[in-house]
Amino acid sequence: MRVIVVGSGVVGASCAYTASCLGAEVLLADAALPGQATAAGAGIVCPWASSSADDPVWYQFACAAARHYPRLVEELAGLGETDLGYGQVGGLILADSPQRQQEVSQRLLARRAAAPEIGDVTGLTGAEARALFPPLRADGAAVWLGGASRVDGRLLAQSLTRAAAGKGTVITASRAELVCRGGRAAGVLVKGVLIEADVVVAATGAWTTSFLRAAGVAVEVTPQRGQIVHLSVEPADTSRWPVVLPDASGHYLLAFGGSRVVAGATRETGAGFDCRVTPGGLSQVLGHALAVAPGLASATYRETRVGFRPMGPDILPLLGPVPGVDGLVVATGLGPDGLTLGPYAGAIAARAALGEPAGVDLTPVSPLRAARPAALSG
Repeated sequence: MRVIVVGSGVVGASCAYTASCLGAEVLLADAALPGQATAAGAGIVCPWASSSADDPVWYQFACAAARHYPRLVEELAGLGETDLGYGQVGGLILADSPQRQQEVSQRLLARRAAAPEIGDVTGLTGAEARALFPPLRADGAAVWLGGASRVDGRLLAQSLTRAAAGKGTVITASRAELVCRGGRAAGVLVKGVLIEADVVVAATGAWTTSFLRAAGVAVEVTPQRGQIVHLSVEPADTSRWPVVLPDASGHYLLAFGGSRVVAGATRETGAGFDCRVTPGGLSQVLGHALAVAPGLASATYRETRVGFRPMGPDILPLLGPVPGVDGLVVATGLGPDGLTLGPYAGAIAARAALGEPAGVDLTPVSPLRAARPAALSG
């Protein structure tokens, strides 16, 4: 069976890799448009502390996605792909009062019964939290969450792409246009040439709506701009610094090796595909970062990355076959959770494309669904 995957972000790369492992003939096409979400994403893998965790459908999917990571990392390591920026470094949830600290701890401990991968849950004083993430405020008490991980989205997508190529996937750095005939996806046009396929997978992120126009279907995906700042705190060894998890504003901090600290991120709905770095965006990100970690004031600015999160009609992915269009599968709409959910969503899309059991009920994440009631979307 020939499968064409359009989009080589973490979702598309995972889809191509999984489909190749399942024996498909795979073409992976990507135009490398500026603002792809994978390249700009932070890479926090910790769904248990997310504000979306109150939604049972999202939470079940996200927990499965988190459990998918260690298996995938081990599998890639067996193929020689070890440079993913992945590490289970733990996380800190900052608490501005003893009551808040207790509430967070109790909620996580209750969830741990069904998700033991949450790991240790412990209340920390400000000094204890600062010992783990030195730039933090001295008075910032926190809750420690041992199971939190982080991953470098760029490195992960590149590793998955190389692994897919090693399994036979053909890769083209070209724009692909969907071609539909007689109510089915016939393939894609690449440089004016039709490449036929049995199935086309649209892992096209924020650009999904325009890509699917040829199919005559309307999938609700809009871009949300995110600006994320990278800093250097040389010569500090940041390789084991934990994630500082999002507060109510959605801002966070995390670190990678090489003395790199990442601060994010804006959530700019209505910015379209404008990939500029703006003074307002920088001010917002750095203002929140310095409020909780004043020690970063003396860091060196490295860069600001801009990505377009693919926002669906609610917080759930848009995932699975498109009703009424044979041979077309969609895998997008992950919003701010792309690097948490992406590898798992891509693997599910591959199985769906090949007619294999998805391993999850795809009904709630149908690509053509309307928005769910607000009460169910966290």
